[in-house]
Amino acid sequence: MIAGIDHFVLTVCSLEATCDFYRRVLGMRRLDEPNRPTALLFGSQKINLHEVGRTFEPKAKAPTPGSGDFCLVAAVPLAEVQASLEANGVAIEVGPVERTGARGKMMSVYFRDPDGNLVEVSEYQSG
Repeated sequence: MIAGIDHFVLTVCSLEATCDFYRRVLGMRRLDEPNRPTALLFGSQKINLHEVGRTFEPKAKAPTPGSGDFCLVAAVPLAEVQASLEANGVAIEVGPVERTGARGKMMSVYFRDPDGNLVEVSEYQSG
């Protein structure tokens, strides 16, 4: 019944800080549209951002900055992601470490965004 994920929502303290982080560190693009949440675009998906005190309806029952924990699949070798993290002063908390994702074995690194969300970026292993 379900084919994939279109988007998910993060509640953030600062739209500017969040957009800057994901643009600089992971190469996402910002999209602002009237009367819509600001979005971060990547691949064929997006992350909608709700700033604390400026959320959109409907929303989660208890939206809280820093409560996200999600995995993104890299479009480049994981070493390039690690280099971007290092160049931008983002500490890797775990990894690279082997994990099992929806499509099989992958290598992952874990780090935090400005709100403390746990971000995992993974590269699927060939073979």
